Amino acid sequence: MNNRYREEELNEELNKDLDKDSCKDINIEDKDIDLDNQDINDDSDDKKSKEKPSKKVKKLDEEIKKLKEENQKLRDQYLRTLADAENFKRRIDEERIRERKYGSQRLLEKLIASIDIFDKAVNMKTDDQNLNNFLIGFQMINNNLKQVLEEEGVKKIKTTEKFDPHFHHAVETDYDETKEEGTILMVIKDGYMYKDRVLSPSLVKVNQKPQNPENKDN
Repeated sequence: MNNRYREEELNEELNKDLDKDSCKDINIEDKDIDLDNQDINDDSDDKKSKEKPSKKVKKLDEEIKKLKEENQKLRDQYLRTLADAENFKRRIDEERIRERKYGSQRLLEKLIASIDIFDKAVNMKTDDQNLNNFLIGFQMINNNLKQVLEEEGVKKIKTTEKFDPHFHHAVETDYDETKEEGTILMVIKDGYMYKDRVLSPSLVKVNQKPQNPENKDN
């Protein structure tokens, strides 16, 4: 009986040991499965981590490109504005130079009209001695005025034989067969230059062949 009882105890212990071993195996296998799953998860995380930086780099490249384009636009606008400012400054400087150079033009235009009349008056011929004495004094004044005008840059236009529309204004025409057409026959009123500008053109009579009258019968 004792032997039988002992055998039963031994069998129970063996069964317990077997159960423990089986449990250990199961646990190990479960751990292996978990490790495998963890490896899979790690692989997916690596892929995601690799994908994320590539998207960020692409986005940064796009932003850099936009910034470069904006920078180029701003640079072009700056250069255009700078060029406009330089041109404006240059125009202002040129206008100031012209104003200083020709500042007395309007006053001189008014003076030469009076001086022409005065010049003719003091150079008139008379037999009256008293009047001649007055005229000599006026001639001195007239010469002084002419000298002042010359110092300011006013000079008479030298009349050439050929009519020049830049310096002459034809107010009359006549025809002389002995002279070429376009020749100045007479200076009616002297013209003046103010520095390099025409202050007043010379009024002249020009040689011009008259046109044949139209034949009304035809």
